[in-house]
Amino acid sequence: MDIVLYALTALLYGGLAVAGWRAHRHTAVEPALAGVPPGIASPAAAKKSPDMGGLGRALLLVALLVHGLLLHTTIFPQNAMIFGFAFALSAMFWLGAGIYWIESFFFPLDGLRLLVLPLACIASLLPLVFGGVRVLSYSAAPMFKLHFLIANIAYGLFAIAALHAVLMLMLERRLQRMRGLATRHTGNGWLASWLDTLPPLLTLEKLLFRLIAAGFVLLTLTLVSGIAFNEQLVDRALRFDHKTVFAFVSWLMFGALLTARRLSGWRGRAALRWVLASFAALLLAYVGSRFVFEVLLHRAVV
Repeated sequence: MDIVLYALTALLYGGLAVAGWRAHRHTAVEPALAGVPPGIASPAAAKKSPDMGGLGRALLLVALLVHGLLLHTTIFPQNAMIFGFAFALSAMFWLGAGIYWIESFFFPLDGLRLLVLPLACIASLLPLVFGGVRVLSYSAAPMFKLHFLIANIAYGLFAIAALHAVLMLMLERRLQRMRGLATRHTGNGWLASWLDTLPPLLTLEKLLFRLIAAGFVLLTLTLVSGIAFNEQLVDRALRFDHKTVFAFVSWLMFGALLTARRLSGWRGRAALRWVLASFAALLLAYVGSRFVFEVLLHRAVV
């Protein structure tokens, strides 16, 4: 049963990703056939970028449902729990794809779809290679399940925020290159035409900080519920291991970013790089540490 879910999930994500890139490539070729140099797409051409459409959104919803069922059956088999860095990445990009699906109803984010779906396809197959470890019996506790759910939603929000930041850095770099280059093209026509499908930087920035604010609230709840659960389990509120330290570092970094944004309107490349550094710390808090223990050191970690 699980192998069928793995195959169907990968097929749906992969098929939608390939269809999206083929449609984008077809659209990118049209300006060149009309004599428009690559890398100099007009706003009108950008609006013609193919969106997912009703059928695509329906298929993505099916992919999300199948992927969600796959995660549930593989992480919680017969009232037990199996988890690892591969499962964490799979859950992260499942939630990221779900957030994109919701966003796509309100904003033209087809450029983001071309990045999210291939990553979700790859991440969904990682548990086949890296099977994870069996978590202790406390995984059945309601407090732990609530903590686990909140944590993974927070990770998903921050994952999609990090992809937003990457796209914004690429778009900002392209806009800077285009200043004063009206007489010659910037090269990399497929990349330039892909970036032209994105909304304006201000729209992406607004979405980015909404995602970070929501993720910060959930990350705060994750830390609070983790402290409460740890105190219930071992009668000690905090255990200062690598996971706890990096989680608090990430929380402080995202909090500092939101504070600077509110007080001084911090934006630009420095803010975007801060987002990526904060997300890297969050990855090290759980996914990275599990990768080191499970794959490199061959040790179980909970």
